[in-house]
Amino acid sequence: MMLAMFNCSSSNRKMSAASCMKLAVFLLVQLVLFAPAVLGAPPRGWSSGRITYYGSPNGGGTQGGACGYQNTVSLGYGFMTAALSTPLFNGGAACGACYQLQCAPVHETPKNLLQRNWCWKVGRRITITATNLCPPGSEGGWCDPPQHHFDLPMPAFTALAKREGGVVPIYYRRVRCAKQGGIRFTMGGNPWFLMILIHNVAGAGDVVAVKIKCPTSDWCDMYRNWGAFWTVQKKMEGPLSFQITTGDRRKVTTHNAVGHGWQFGQTWEGAQYR
Repeated sequence: MMLAMFNCSSSNRKMSAASCMKLAVFLLVQLVLFAPAVLGAPPRGWSSGRITYYGSPNGGGTQGGACGYQNTVSLGYGFMTAALSTPLFNGGAACGACYQLQCAPVHETPKNLLQRNWCWKVGRRITITATNLCPPGSEGGWCDPPQHHFDLPMPAFTALAKREGGVVPIYYRRVRCAKQGGIRFTMGGNPWFLMILIHNVAGAGDVVAVKIKCPTSDWCDMYRNWGAFWTVQKKMEGPLSFQITTGDRRKVTTHNAVGHGWQFGQTWEGAQYR
């Protein structure tokens, strides 16, 4: 450490006591500021994790997943998505959440040796949306609990690091999602068992509670069927309104988001978080 190598009394006898103290304070400040990066600790507000990649070089084989987004490209998420390890995926509660990933400066090996992290540039960042689960038992064990891991489509991975790196240390943090248009509702199920895919959610992105209402009903709670699919076991006719709550507890009400005469398989658009 810099302070361990610095000794006012012996290494520089020509320095005044005041100058020596100023230099010691300066070195201490530098240590506080830069030690996290040198030692691999995440900056304030960030957590440590790793990334790998899956699918083909053009992103093929990554468009679906455990959140139920049938095609992330056609739904507007593109290939800047991720399959999350079990602790992060949280049973589907993370579906739609956005994360910023930043290359970490070092890679700590089991032997505590510092190696290349394969990043194009330390500090480079990308933003991805959670759309899939990287299940336990995957190759290498990177997605096994308690690992915090992001398995990326190859186009997303190579935006941060070289493909040959394979496994790369990163820092990550939750960020707000920026979306074009309103919250979208894709209708599924049957007349007595609605199963609606809710997607393109801005703000926090992760939906934690949904209520639904039609002209002949009060507000009814929906439950997460799986991933981003929400269900109500009640016949709903006519225009449908929704109350959406995201992980930051913000709510938005979108009246008549699904219009009169809706049919299964259709996608409708409502209000959006601002």
